[in-house]
Amino acid sequence: MRLSVFTVYVYVLDTLADWELGHVISELHSGRFFKRDAPEVSLKTVSVTKEPIHTMGGLRIMPDCLIDDIVVGETGVLLLPGADTWHDPKHGAILEKAREFLALGATVCAICGATAALADLGLLDNRAHTSNGAGFLEMVSPCYKGQNFYIDKPSVKDNNLITAGSAGALLWAKQIIERLGIFEANTLEAWYDYFNTGKPEYFFALMQTLPSGNEN
Repeated sequence: MRLSVFTVYVYVLDTLADWELGHVISELHSGRFFKRDAPEVSLKTVSVTKEPIHTMGGLRIMPDCLIDDIVVGETGVLLLPGADTWHDPKHGAILEKAREFLALGATVCAICGATAALADLGLLDNRAHTSNGAGFLEMVSPCYKGQNFYIDKPSVKDNNLITAGSAGALLWAKQIIERLGIFEANTLEAWYDYFNTGKPEYFFALMQTLPSGNEN
């Protein structure tokens, strides 16, 4: 996928699992490891209302925009984090947007509890996906019929759908970054290896992949 501008909509809801978004939003927002010709990325938080939400870690987030403000198009990306409140019917509107995104070929990225919300709508019935372990989606989503497409890995990419379990946030971030084409391939591999292992040789390898003047 090679486009000039991406708008990344981050859905925020009460009890949002802070750690699941950390890696991906920090890189998409900072651009610190972007390649020279990377597409522009605009990051927007979106919610049901403009009222503040409170994350699982106690952070207070004021949404940038409402669900109705989302522009459904090829350049849109929807990030759906985990939370303990996905069962609330008010989140149905963002899930319908996810359906529209997927049908259009735009990117939808769901992790942890958000995968269960997609399963409830049947959006995982015919796509490779993962979640919080085999049996989890059957337990929390009576409507789930995608067992034959379940892959027991931390994160799974199926074209424009990227899903992960709650412990798969780093690989999920890597697959999202790869999908958007904003890092050089060797930068992405070194970035992932460093944060996955903590080994200093990968940090220095990462620094060596960056364009001159972009080191942090």
